[in-house]
Amino acid sequence: MTTMTLQVPDFLEKDHENTVRFFAAKLYESGKLSLGQASQVANMGKWEFAEILIDYDVNYIQYTAKDVIDDANKIL
Repeated sequence: MTTMTLQVPDFLEKDHENTVRFFAAKLYESGKLSLGQASQVANMGKWEFAEILIDYDVNYIQYTAKDVIDDANKIL
């Protein structure tokens, strides 16, 4: 991995750990990172990270309505 520097408002740095976890969770939610990659960004174990996703309104399973329809069409 590479290191990236972001400029954020000072109040976000006061809760640095939570801010990093938020970014990791949202990157996972958007599909930019896998669960394993996001857990590394958050400096957490994979399953530990999966458990905190709910704190950021992120679903562990990223399965969209389109995915359901596509899978149903494959069966039919």
